[in-house]
Amino acid sequence: MAQDLNPTENEDLFDPTEALENESSEANEISEASKKGYQLLKENRFDEAVECFAQILEKDKENNYALVGLGDAARKRGAFREAADHYRRCLVFHPGNSYALFGLADCYKALNQYHKAIEIWEQYLLHDNTNITVLTRVADAYRKVHDFRKSKAVYQRVLEMEADNHYALIGLGHLHYDFKEYKEALVYWQRMVELQGDKVDIRVLTSIGNCYRKLKQFDRGIPYFEKALEREPDNFYALFGIADCYRGVGKQGSSLIYWNKILEKDPRNKVILTRAGDAYRNLGDFDKATKYYEDALNIEFDVYAILGLAVIARIQGKWEGAITSLRMLIQNDPKNYRIYLELAQCYIAAGQRQQAVEVLTEFTKLGIKNPFINEALVKLGAKA
Repeated sequence: MAQDLNPTENEDLFDPTEALENESSEANEISEASKKGYQLLKENRFDEAVECFAQILEKDKENNYALVGLGDAARKRGAFREAADHYRRCLVFHPGNSYALFGLADCYKALNQYHKAIEIWEQYLLHDNTNITVLTRVADAYRKVHDFRKSKAVYQRVLEMEADNHYALIGLGHLHYDFKEYKEALVYWQRMVELQGDKVDIRVLTSIGNCYRKLKQFDRGIPYFEKALEREPDNFYALFGIADCYRGVGKQGSSLIYWNKILEKDPRNKVILTRAGDAYRNLGDFDKATKYYEDALNIEFDVYAILGLAVIARIQGKWEGAITSLRMLIQNDPKNYRIYLELAQCYIAAGQRQQAVEVLTEFTKLGIKNPFINEALVKLGAKA
């Protein structure tokens, strides 16, 4: 559960008012209106800014500052499709306009049209291939379309131009995390901690914690989630991460503290209800576990809630009911090895050893290699 920082999400690259200072005297009136419009944009007075730019277009329908200004106003309001229309119109009259290219690419990015965003940013880079802000955006977009090689190459190019660039370090961390290269991701995020110390973004702390969680090094993840919670006690990612780490080190009671903190804010989160149910079950509190599982099922069908209830039924000697539930679960989720393992456990508890072997063999026929299934078959004296 990595929380993407998206460091360049709201950063504006250009301020067209600087260029306006160089306008000729004959266009002074339009220039002043443009500067006023951009000042209003900075103050988030969008309607007034739009009015200024519209007045300019009445006098000069191809005015690049007004068209970009309208695009910026729409983009800042989150109207990305409308903004894109204004930027494209500007590019019809002024091909290669850097402000319009940048704004249009950002709109495509916001609309999750990353391939289009890359195409536009690369047009911009033809004019200025050393702009670090644009390069990090391009690398981010390549990461979003899962092009590891191109994304990494652009991030590394940024680091060659500016050692320890925060956006590139954070982006490289996310890139490696997305491709399950958790040790490599740690290198970049740990560097951010070295550079910023206690001021490091809380999302870097939770990302590092998640790397250790994915690596099953739960004890090493706990301190990072603790630091995050010191700064933001209700942070969902930190609460989830630390609860899962305590679950990983077998401290079910500690994990419950944090599962229940999440449920205080989000009582209908069925994933967390099921996790809390698992913790109560492992602590032997079957009544509470059952309640949590049933609460989850009252929200929506959940494989793991039913699986948890089946485990309780087996422990309590109610094998027949457990077996029926698990057989139904296999029909719903035929590739989930945990269901087969629990069903085999039920058959063993019921004294039906051969049935247990058949269930595990049934899973192997799916063509999925699983060490837990193989180990269980070996223990039963069957061929894995």
